[in-house]
Amino acid sequence: MLPYHKFYLNNGLEVIVHEDHSSKMAVVNLLYKVGSKNEIPGKTGLAHFFEHLMFGSSANVPVFDRELERVGGSCNAFTSSDITNYYITLPASNIETAFWLESDRMLQLTLSEKTIETQRKVVTEEYKQRYLNQPYGDVWHHFRDLAFEKHPYRWPTIGQNLEDIVGYTREDVWDFYQTHYTPDNAILVVGGDVTPQEVERLAKKWFEPIPSQYISKASILQDDPQKAKKTKAIQSKVPTDALYKAFKMPAKGDPGYLEADLVSDLLGFGKSSILEQRLVKNGKLFASVGAYILGSTDPGLLVFSGKMEQGISAELAENALDEVINDFLHQEISPESLQKIKNQGEAMKTYESIQLLNRVMNLAFAANLGSPDLYWSEFETKSKLEAEGIMTWANQLLCEENSSVLYYQSITA
Repeated sequence: MLPYHKFYLNNGLEVIVHEDHSSKMAVVNLLYKVGSKNEIPGKTGLAHFFEHLMFGSSANVPVFDRELERVGGSCNAFTSSDITNYYITLPASNIETAFWLESDRMLQLTLSEKTIETQRKVVTEEYKQRYLNQPYGDVWHHFRDLAFEKHPYRWPTIGQNLEDIVGYTREDVWDFYQTHYTPDNAILVVGGDVTPQEVERLAKKWFEPIPSQYISKASILQDDPQKAKKTKAIQSKVPTDALYKAFKMPAKGDPGYLEADLVSDLLGFGKSSILEQRLVKNGKLFASVGAYILGSTDPGLLVFSGKMEQGISAELAENALDEVINDFLHQEISPESLQKIKNQGEAMKTYESIQLLNRVMNLAFAANLGSPDLYWSEFETKSKLEAEGIMTWANQLLCEENSSVLYYQSITA
């Protein structure tokens, strides 16, 4: 278990403290319960856009990074479909600076026309470089739109298209800020050379004066159960064909999620995986292949993806992939294979827990799912899963009518 102390402020902010006095550093992680799934068609990409805006200025902070660098700190952030996460690492003796900076931009971010337009240019350029001008860059635009029909997972975090980003009004930005960037919609995790008493004092000083909004969020449309295979072919000037095949799977925390995670590991994790050995090392169609899950808090995807050898079609490669999956479904999982995957998971868990930042982040992620205890309890549950239960779920999920397939075809002209 990861030791922690938890309390709530009167405005609803959840605060978690993880003491670690092995160094003189501290981490302040602020998770907002907003991601691209909280957007609406025509206004997609706002969560990611707002991540950029948060590093501008606020009422008492002219330049966020400069104030942090003055006290020896560094920061970063990321946006996913489900959350937006901000984190600061700095000497514990200067931790109050992090509280000041984070509370100021939560309460009174400067959203001037100049700031909005500056970041609009930055994000549109990012969109062009990463998603339009990169080989295979638009894969997830097409693939998400194919796999999901109603759920906002059908667009990537950067946004559904450039027009959405170009079209944000100042009112759109303000509404998003006032709805989602509130203490009752956030989790603050502080770790390192700190005490619960110190963190509680600072949290009350800097965050408790910020009023709650208690604005009800719009309900998120959920997809109906999939009943037929969906396919889409894209042609582009890329080196070789690529194949993306996904199967709908349960949400994080729901029955079947951990089993699906182990299935993806058994089939596609590492150089000794079944897919790697059958399709790359001893096959002639795939140049690379892998399997993974999206890890989303709503029902998501178990994904198989690979690049083909020169001149091999994605459709032909799918037949080979299907053969491997079918063989897997009709065989028993050996105790040795299952234990190997579990050992790899344990090693990764141990490695990630070495860094203070990882521990603090994982406590925030677990709290967002319902409790910080889930960080370890999920791992313990996964380590106890048996082959029979895993295969039951594998046969339920890995069926053709539950699949979405994107054929990314190479053209020379």
